[in-house]
Amino acid sequence: MSGPLVVLVGPMGVGKSTVGGLLAERLDVAYRDTDDDIVAAQGRTIAEIFVDEGEPAFRAIEKAAVHKALTEHDGVLALGGGAVLDADTRALLAGQRVVYLSMDVEEAVKRTGLNAARPLLAVNPRKQWRELMEARRHLYEEVATAVVATDGRTPEEVTRAALDALELKDV
Repeated sequence: MSGPLVVLVGPMGVGKSTVGGLLAERLDVAYRDTDDDIVAAQGRTIAEIFVDEGEPAFRAIEKAAVHKALTEHDGVLALGGGAVLDADTRALLAGQRVVYLSMDVEEAVKRTGLNAARPLLAVNPRKQWRELMEARRHLYEEVATAVVATDGRTPEEVTRAALDALELKDV
């Protein structure tokens, strides 16, 4: 199988970056986050891209970054929360080991505070988070090889559950 060893998907604030780093460490591979790639390439935050150019422009930038990372990276890769909205991206994820990290809205509130620094949650964060999840949950599930609930679990417990779900052993 070419491409990343593991791809992490899920909503903002679910812990993809934290768990991704731990997974990479346990599997002795590199970690990469497409949101970090976008910020580095654009020289500005994702929130700034949303404000300056709008969501469609950001999604085009994100699609290119995700496609590049899927072809270049062979370690653990975390995708931005909305990356699965793109049909071409979902097609590229077919055949990959994809872990959907899930959480409920109460956990999201605890973790992110559902703050306005998240561009898609600026007005009514709790309601918007629920709507985002209603629109995206089936897409996360569609691309997932495994679903790992993060609610009430430490990053280490989520990492262990992901390894177990994928039947990957620590190196």
